[in-house]
Amino acid sequence: MSETAPRPGEAREHDILAELQAEVARDLADERPPQGGPSYQVVAAVVVLVLGLAGAWLAYGYGLGSLRRPGPGLWPFVVSVLIAVLAAVLLAVGRHLDDAEKFTRSSLLVLAGGATFVALGVLLPVVGFEIPAALLGIVWLRFLGGESWRSTIVVSLATTAAFYVLFLYGLKIPLPHLIAF
Repeated sequence: MSETAPRPGEAREHDILAELQAEVARDLADERPPQGGPSYQVVAAVVVLVLGLAGAWLAYGYGLGSLRRPGPGLWPFVVSVLIAVLAAVLLAVGRHLDDAEKFTRSSLLVLAGGATFVALGVLLPVVGFEIPAALLGIVWLRFLGGESWRSTIVVSLATTAAFYVLFLYGLKIPLPHLIAF
């Protein structure tokens, strides 16, 4: 038997693998939202650019501090500026791309997620870190993600506690907070 000839059963395994790959590709194509054009890329880039700039403006209001003594707004500012820069790049090249998806009802989930994140930024200086962070987790997990109430509450509280310890004690960022240890 030559080295290029298939071994017994190898051709059948290859056929099964090809059939499975084709079936998965069909299933993914059926679930995918309708395709949009370049205008969808531009609209998405503008929305993300506005969100990035608004996030940078809010973060700057919290105080940036320095790299040795970062203020509560330093890293949100850095991330927001990075988001704005990437959105500007997408805005520049987005007119030449055609792989965007049309906006559907599920696109509203992204807007709701962004709005709740902005609400976190607005509520943080008013009521502290703990309540807005836990509420954000609850909204994202239960209402936007469809998780069960049990996992929503456990994950939201555990995540809030982890970020509380990380920001206030690990990174020594003076976030406004209600609970002090």
